[in-house]
Amino acid sequence: MEPAPPTAPVPDQTFEPEGFVVIAESGERIHFLDWDGPGGAGTAVGPGLPGVLAIHGLSQTGWIWAPIGRRLGGPAGTRRFVSMDLRGHGLSDAPTDDGAYDLAVLASDVEAVAEGSGLLPADREDPQAVVLAGHGFGAIVAATAALELGARCAGLVLVDGGWESLEASTGLDVDEFLRGLDEPPEVMRSLTAFLADRSRFDPGSWDADQDRAARATVVETHAGRVVPATRPHAVEACVRAMFTYDPIATLTAISAPITALMAADDDGGSRAAALDAVSAARQAAARGPIEAVSFGDDGHNLMRYRPGEVSAAVASVDRLGR
Repeated sequence: MEPAPPTAPVPDQTFEPEGFVVIAESGERIHFLDWDGPGGAGTAVGPGLPGVLAIHGLSQTGWIWAPIGRRLGGPAGTRRFVSMDLRGHGLSDAPTDDGAYDLAVLASDVEAVAEGSGLLPADREDPQAVVLAGHGFGAIVAATAALELGARCAGLVLVDGGWESLEASTGLDVDEFLRGLDEPPEVMRSLTAFLADRSRFDPGSWDADQDRAARATVVETHAGRVVPATRPHAVEACVRAMFTYDPIATLTAISAPITALMAADDDGGSRAAALDAVSAARQAAARGPIEAVSFGDDGHNLMRYRPGEVSAAVASVDRLGR
């Protein structure tokens, strides 16, 4: 599997997205960033050119999609592009009710943002559809939402996640996984230390958007330390939801075309094998294979390290097989 060449527009570094809130079916306020697009913010894209709704991973926010929003959205962009904050993350509400972070509930939030932003009409009989893109845990949410949307999903892009059983791929149970999420104390001793740690992953790709995305994930205390901005109860509930996900059952039931983008962390080839197995299951179910692209030298945040290729995949997934 070789990386696809970038074909997305040059990013507009001057454009600032607008923030909006929709009310989910369960009453929570869900925040999203509208990266504008053809026709201006809040304007639905015409039939034949689906807009894009992007979903971040665990403990992130919609700002992590800025490199893609700047290429596909903005005044010179080719698509409406919206990136949301999952409940419990960013500027969205963080309910404490039992079941508030079940995958079905998170998928209903995706639908609420798609309709509230104008990417999808509220009339469910309307043929207009939306492309869903998810990163890590967000890929699991996006896949679950794609299944619920049915024909209203024009394509699904899984960015380094969404095709694996977490227990099988990590060898951990959910409680072991949760215990491994804490950041080292030296990284959290100050905002300066935290940002320095994040920039060291790849200094060449560190810019104002990466700085803002990183800052959105922490809160600075009066003592000068930083703590995660994502509420602990939300992190735990989302992780437990992740471990309930069945990739083969979900992805073989989705009729929309699927592209999967895999980062470098694949010791032993188990992740590629899991992706091949899901793709084969889709073919057996007459759904079509998954278009897979591997980035062997890049880390998990492919929006940061491979923004051109991710943008190109998102912009073209709805045309696969046509």
